[in-house]
Amino acid sequence: MFTEAEILSQLDLTFKGEPSAYYPATQPEDIKYNFFLDLEHGYCETAGSRIHLYGDTARWAIVFEKSGYQNRATAAEIELTYIGNCIDYPVNKYPERNYISNTSRIVLIDPEEFERIENKVGEEMETFELIGQDIKEIKVRDRLIPFDSDYKNYEKTGINVRDYDNPKKLIGFGDFVRYLHETDPSAIAAREEEIYQHIPQELPKLMIINDFHFISAYDESVPPSSQEMYKLIANILVTGEIVNWKPTKEPNNHWTNWESGNL
Repeated sequence: MFTEAEILSQLDLTFKGEPSAYYPATQPEDIKYNFFLDLEHGYCETAGSRIHLYGDTARWAIVFEKSGYQNRATAAEIELTYIGNCIDYPVNKYPERNYISNTSRIVLIDPEEFERIENKVGEEMETFELIGQDIKEIKVRDRLIPFDSDYKNYEKTGINVRDYDNPKKLIGFGDFVRYLHETDPSAIAAREEEIYQHIPQELPKLMIINDFHFISAYDESVPPSSQEMYKLIANILVTGEIVNWKPTKEPNNHWTNWESGNL
């Protein structure tokens, strides 16, 4: 059995970046990472975010899902961050040491595809992370999605296409990922089989939280154990009663509420 206090304790450890006792045994030279959901990361232009809850009487798992454009990797990705007592932690093995973390990534649009669709005509900044007007479709995962090049449609969804060094109002790489989140969210959402890669296959899914009240991961004065959302999540994982999800705070996890991808 596990308790709400244990779940909140694990969330606090992750919030502080401290690996828990659930991490696998390692050698002294190995490095452990324990990441928390971050909607403000400077290297990721956030698009979508969700929280997945899994559990039974002995095991529990929280999976944070975030999609967006990784501006340093020139790739659109889903980032899955795992917290729980039954996580099969991803391990990257190298000759000198292993790197263990609670995060896995799923590529949505790879660097080669971004290179193909990048604008090739104009001044230097007009060819940086902007999509050419002649592009008709873009490969996302394993399917081609029609590309809408009309900036007015993007602005209707709250996406501000950049003005500087962009006289033709070309669509940015991050703009397109956010536009998919607004118009075709399933195209950039994690699939169940992808999430289950790092938790037991038979672990029941309890619920998906699409809209929630998020407090900055950089506000150290408000750890998860003091936040309403995580207290509710802990209660649901212990009781299995999803009807207990009754938040009183307004959802604010939409990307328009957070500045990201600005570095």
